[in-house]
Amino acid sequence: MGEEMNQEMTEFKSFEIGDVVTGKVSKVEEKHASVDVGFKIDGVLPISELSSLHVEKVSDVLSEGDEIEVKVIKVSEDELVLSKKAVEADKAWDALQEKYENSVAFDVEIADVVKGGLVVDLGVRGFIPASLVERHYVEDFSDYKGKNLSVKIVEFDPEKAKVILSHRAVLEQEADHKKQETLASLQAGQVVEGTVQRLTDFGAFVDIGGVDGLVHISQMAHHRVETPSEVVSEGQQVNVKILSVDRDNERISLSIKETLPGPWEEVKGSLNTGDEIEGTVKRLVSFGAFVEVAPGVEGLVHISEISNKHIGTPQEVLSEGETVRVKVLDVNLDEKRISLSIKVLETEQVSNEVEEYQKESDGNSPFSLGDMIGDQLKKYK
Repeated sequence: MGEEMNQEMTEFKSFEIGDVVTGKVSKVEEKHASVDVGFKIDGVLPISELSSLHVEKVSDVLSEGDEIEVKVIKVSEDELVLSKKAVEADKAWDALQEKYENSVAFDVEIADVVKGGLVVDLGVRGFIPASLVERHYVEDFSDYKGKNLSVKIVEFDPEKAKVILSHRAVLEQEADHKKQETLASLQAGQVVEGTVQRLTDFGAFVDIGGVDGLVHISQMAHHRVETPSEVVSEGQQVNVKILSVDRDNERISLSIKETLPGPWEEVKGSLNTGDEIEGTVKRLVSFGAFVEVAPGVEGLVHISEISNKHIGTPQEVLSEGETVRVKVLDVNLDEKRISLSIKVLETEQVSNEVEEYQKESDGNSPFSLGDMIGDQLKKYK
């Protein structure tokens, strides 16, 4: 009998700490599982040795009959303690080391959302800090649990069991790749669509496919622009013309003005001989005054057409920035010339006043219209 028992005993396997073996789950308790690995007693797999992540109860991970690979972490005549987590970690570190050294991007599933970031199971615990999840600020990460993200390892220290991951690094690499493709494809003279990213005192930065170009304030409109916000707003879609591309320094000069109809084209059909309009005196010269009658469109009031009274210089009766009413004498849009008159309107105003006077006097005035206009005009000489 004794010999039979000894023979039976020799059939049991012997183990040392560090041995990796395959066993079958024989029993599942709330905080541990029993595993038959061929030892004289079943080994104990504590809940803390199940996974690199937190486990609420063993039955969430294991069922009776499951075949699992475990590592021996403690052994004696009457005790065998096993770890599933240690086996997974051993396998994981080598693979992660290779991914880290080669800066490889790989997909992970978010296992949990914790304070400060996201947790993933890599065979070891991996952590994505909140600032390394997206390129933009995220207020609430609650819907990230269970989501798949492509990540890179940015910090790796097996001794401290530290694996820091970044999804943002993958996004930035993709954005840089797209940027380089865009830079290579852009040519001066192209008209493309873009999105206004931000405004500055000197212009607007516009995204034209992963790369920002600058629309200088002088290229925003045909008329003078004081601040870019007069013309565009952040997030607005705009057409821009590429003026120049500096690929080495990643600088692109753009123009909104070049995509717009010229100011002289815009007044075609809306400005005609005989029109009475309001304008702004822009420049005074010895021979007259240039008056802006539409954004970027100036006409000339010759000195002889400024006033009915004799003047030596336009400055005697006009000042730059002043608003005046003018009459269009002639329009030549092809040659970008408009002749204007202030004097004609003054004369017409006097004529209208005299006509009104005559109507009110029922024709009993002893003066003719010519006489009265002549008397009025003497005031301007």
